[in-house]
Parts: sequence; C-alpha cells; structure tokens
Amino acid sequence: MNVIVCIKQVPNTANVQVDPETGRLKRDSADSIINPLDEYAVEEGVRIKERTNGKVTVITMGPAQAESVLRVAISRGADEAVLVSDKAFCGADTLATSYTLSCAIKVIGNYDIIICGKQASDGDTAQTGPGIAGMLDIPHVSYVKKIESVDDKSIKVERSMEDGCDLIESPIPVLLTVVKEINSPRMASLKGKMVAKKAVIKTLDAISIGVDVEKIGFKGSPTQVMKVFTPHIEICGEKFSGQAHEVASAFVKKLSNTGILQK
Repeated sequence: MNVIVCIKQVPNTANVQVDPETGRLKRDSADSIINPLDEYAVEEGVRIKERTNGKVTVITMGPAQAESVLRVAISRGADEAVLVSDKAFCGADTLATSYTLSCAIKVIGNYDIIICGKQASDGDTAQTGPGIAGMLDIPHVSYVKKIESVDDKSIKVERSMEDGCDLIESPIPVLLTVVKEINSPRMASLKGKMVAKKAVIKTLDAISIGVDVEKIGFKGSPTQVMKVFTPHIEICGEKFSGQAHEVASAFVKKLSNTGILQK
C-alpha cells in the first residue's frame, strides 16, 4: 500500500505578527512548524504502512526551508520526502496549490491513498485536499475520524458530521482529509531523528513536474489575500444593581427595548 501524505510548513500561531503597513504575516519573525492537523495525517499514513507493509511518501510545496517539516515527518516514520519548490509557485492560492501538488503527485505516481490534514492553520480554507482529488480525478472523503478497514481495492472510513458520523466505503485510489480525532501522533524516536537527518530530500521544480505556467503562482490564482489583520475585540456590558425585583424589571425592559424579548 503506497501512501502519499501532503503536509505544509506554517507559522507558529503562538508567535505570529502582522505587518501593519502591508497587512501580511511576518513569516520571517515567526517560528515555522508542521501544520498541526498534518501531524495526524502523517501518523495515519504511517499506521496504514504498518498495517499493510506499505510505504509513506510525504510531499510539501514551499521554499527551501520547508524541508525541515519533511524531515520531521521522516523522523516519525515516513519513508521518503519530496519538496516541490520554485519561485514560480510564489503567491499561489488554494486552486494553484492544488494544481501544482496534483502535478507533482502524478510525477511520483504509484499511489493508493493520499492523506491531508483537514485544513491549514494559516488559511483555514480546507480546500486544497479536495482540490487535489478533483484534479487527479479520484474520489475523496473529508473530515475522516477513523479508518475502519483498508485493502488493495477499497477503504472504509468514518466521517464526522454535525449530527453524528457517516460510514463510507470508497474504491482505491482515494484522497482523505483527516481530523484530530483520528489518532494521537507519535513522538520521533532517536533512531527516527538520525534517519531524518541523513535523509535525501528530492526536490521538484516547475519544469520537472510539467506544469502549465498559466496555472501556477500569482498567474494561476483567481483569489489573493489582500490583507491580514487581528480583529478588534471590544467587550461591553451593562450592570444592573438594586433590589431583586428592580433588577429583574430593568433587565426585562432592556431585553424588550433591544427586541430580544418580544410579547
């Protein structure tokens, strides 16, 4: 069973700053980490490998420094890693990113399951995973909380829903996006860290994956982030004091005046 796990390097949300002039994230000032939900994707990929005697390849699109999150994934059990990196990819939105990653996955080839975290902490769109599936013309299941069974022909999963969960069976190949309830990511072992440190990371650029230059980066992005800002939170309230019957009367009157309480 060959599993491809898509991961992303994101700013550490505990130390994110916004440039007041440009309205963009100061990525240089923030520590970069593996996207939190992608940790669950990596763990589930490794678990499938262990159950099926398979192989896990992790892939990310980003600058050269994104190699660090690939090594984190290798230290936790992934076998190979691919960095998709080219200046031409800069400014990609979810559509351009999905297209670029789908082209890279076609080059890697020979996959049965593709796993992504539900969404990235720096965008929260949850669009890239389904976008990749659409461009590869394979089925996908989002919000996966449990893998019931898997073999070389099909996979059965539980998908989280607002009113419970669905049990879905899909043919392989398939793309899954997973939620944090699916597992508890393992810590890297000393041996794993040593393997990750020595691992050779394969790099693919725009030419090597054969992309259409009109569909990548800024050119291929119909949407663009114009501004990022921290929303202003204003806490306001009104205190009622007096005797119990006076407070109750004033409170009811206030609710009536605002239209919340109606006769």
